[in-house]
Amino acid sequence: MSSSWLLFILFSALTGSPVLSVVLVFAFVWVADRYTVGILPSPFRALKRWQRASHLERVLQGNPHDRRARYELADLWVGRRKYAAAVEVLKPNLEAGDDDVGTLFLLGVAYLGAGDMARGELLLEEAAKADAGYQMGAIDLERGRWRLARGDLKGAKEALERLRGARPGTVEGRVLLSRVLERSGQDGEAALVREEAWKEYVAAPGFQRRRERLWAWRARPSRPMAYGVALLVALALGYSVLSRVSLPSSGGYYDAAPTAYDDESYDE
Repeated sequence: MSSSWLLFILFSALTGSPVLSVVLVFAFVWVADRYTVGILPSPFRALKRWQRASHLERVLQGNPHDRRARYELADLWVGRRKYAAAVEVLKPNLEAGDDDVGTLFLLGVAYLGAGDMARGELLLEEAAKADAGYQMGAIDLERGRWRLARGDLKGAKEALERLRGARPGTVEGRVLLSRVLERSGQDGEAALVREEAWKEYVAAPGFQRRRERLWAWRARPSRPMAYGVALLVALALGYSVLSRVSLPSSGGYYDAAPTAYDDESYDE
């Protein structure tokens, strides 16, 4: 908050317009977030998903038995954390006989998010029986995430340890595991796991780094903060330089410099 206020002051001094300064602050924060943490959602991606969800809802109004549309809409709802809505839209698929690993997994996550832990765990267990390595450990990732959230540290650790074996390059899984270890009183091991997470992030290819950037920040939050501080310092130095540059007045430089003719004692 203080950094945003400092940016507003700097932009106000440079532009002279409070409204333009607010726009520039939002633009600066969004661009900085894109290149560092990646917390803020992309407005273009969010718009496309909203449009797609609206389209799928219209499709289901015309044909409630379109299972593919139900699955895709439930996936979008889970991505937006509308878990109860995802359960309602996907449950008919399971009742109609869709017991493939994708449906079991997605509905299990939706139930966990909606607070029905028993059904969620049961569905994830059935999904693991169908394909234990589904999406390179996605089942254990969700197990670990939700077990940690409800305080089942032993179960979360088991799931996340399995995930680390199935997906060696996972940054998110390691950060979640470090939280489990911290809450279990194993601070030293947690620090080592966070360091592992950062090393995996640095060594990962570009597409994976973009996907796991937020979790890398959680593993080592000082790194993107350092970027932000450097940008603020650069702006402050730039403002300092600009503030020292004075333009001549409308009458020329001679208006600011005293001359002998300004002396009241001068007598022609």
